[in-house]
Amino acid sequence: MVTVDELKFDEKGLIPAVVQDFRTGEVLMVAYMNRESLGITIKEGRTCFYSRSRQKLWRKGETSGNIQLVKEIYADCDKDCLLVKVEQIGAACHTGNRSCFFNKMWYDMNTGK
Repeated sequence: MVTVDELKFDEKGLIPAVVQDFRTGEVLMVAYMNRESLGITIKEGRTCFYSRSRQKLWRKGETSGNIQLVKEIYADCDKDCLLVKVEQIGAACHTGNRSCFFNKMWYDMNTGK
């Protein structure tokens, strides 16, 4: 098992966290954590992130009610990115979409899809 002390936070003390539905594998969102937000996430079993724009902690769903119950957390091979598997309650995206990844950017030119 990887410990928090083994993680490689960037020069701002942050680490990216990919949030995935633990049942379907769907990628729901990407956010950043610092040591404090990761500790809160582990302690409470609900996601807590660090807002780079607001420069403060935020618990997912604190205003919307769309919470994420943490099932598992993994570090990647370099220990500089996290995968947080959750049970999503409500929408993950602030737009009301289930996932933040709904803007198609590329399609297969061979199939036209």
